Amino acid sequence: MFKRSASFAVAGAAGAANLTAASAPSPLYPVYQRLWGFSSFTLTLIFAVYVIALLVALLTVGSLSDRVGRRPVAIGALLLLAIGMVLFATAGGTGGLLAARIVQGVAVGAATGTITAMIMDSAPDPQRGSIVSSAVPPLGIAIGAVLAGALVEFAPFPRQLVFWIFAVVYLALAVLVWFVPERVHSERTPKESIWRSLAPSAGLPRPIRPIFFALVPSIAATWALAGLYLSLGSSVVGTVLDVRSHFVVGIVLGAFFAAGIVGTVVSAALPSRAREWVGYGTLGVGVAATIVATLTASLPLYVAGSVVAGFGFGAAFRSAVTALGDAAPPEQRGQVFATMYIVSYTAFSVPALVAGLAVGAIGLQPTAVAYGVMEALLILAATLAGVIGHRRSASAAPRVGAAAN
Repeated sequence: MFKRSASFAVAGAAGAANLTAASAPSPLYPVYQRLWGFSSFTLTLIFAVYVIALLVALLTVGSLSDRVGRRPVAIGALLLLAIGMVLFATAGGTGGLLAARIVQGVAVGAATGTITAMIMDSAPDPQRGSIVSSAVPPLGIAIGAVLAGALVEFAPFPRQLVFWIFAVVYLALAVLVWFVPERVHSERTPKESIWRSLAPSAGLPRPIRPIFFALVPSIAATWALAGLYLSLGSSVVGTVLDVRSHFVVGIVLGAFFAAGIVGTVVSAALPSRAREWVGYGTLGVGVAATIVATLTASLPLYVAGSVVAGFGFGAAFRSAVTALGDAAPPEQRGQVFATMYIVSYTAFSVPALVAGLAVGAIGLQPTAVAYGVMEALLILAATLAGVIGHRRSASAAPRVGAAAN
């Protein structure tokens, strides 16, 4: 079995790899459309089945690792991801893409809460746990977008090679996760109770519900923006901003998520009260810049806005993960993070699906601008929720002190 430091590294690598394949198809969608001639509605459907499968997995097996352990669920999810990559590599039409996205969605949904809990369980300290668990989603997405764009542009077998590479990576990680010891040991659960736990459900321990609900606007704001980049981002960069290189498209998409990693790390050095406001402020400025860039077809401004917004994504999301990780009982972390990602992926998917349908009715540029305006409203709601939450905490403190005296 690995020591804690090695376990932490493996868990972090698995967390990043879990989401690399989520962004890998993005630079390929224009290629698939030209090759197989499907419509924007079909592209939206391919995105939708992934999200539906992912949410079903989160609702059913999302908290299973709290009962049977982190390792078996994580290993099973990584093996299923490898199968999904093989399906992508061998897809010969839209049916193959749909099958690959369904398998991928189930695997990512099963892995997300489990691997996040594994990172927190094996972290040397809570701060490093929250930094890594917050950084691995944008890191994985950035790697997937940039690598896929580079291979599509420059490598042989552009539609297959990236998926074969990821399949091998997932198999290797499944082997490594086998050597990560379980840090949380729940009481032995009867098999029938395990099967009952697979009924669709989402839940939170009662003590952290107020914290969680106060963070919902923040989680929604960050992940709705990620949904914009992974659903319409390649089309906006390629069509509105007139970028023809798949590699450059991948770089532009990856810039947002790479900046998210920087925001995650830098926010750790800020005072606790400042982290949240820095996240919301940079999110708002970045979104405003990308709206203007989309209206004026300015690639430099779009890239700059993406970097600023990505920084805010990382800082704001880390604040949410830290708050939930500190409040969640260790034996219920899988359930808590699965519930967090249910909210995350709902915010990630629903606006993106609506936007995908709107493109056919009003056009790509107006849809992207309207999405940006909606994102700005979500950021405003998150900011107001943060102000109200801090005021309640401040008013509760004197009452607690008086009661203690």
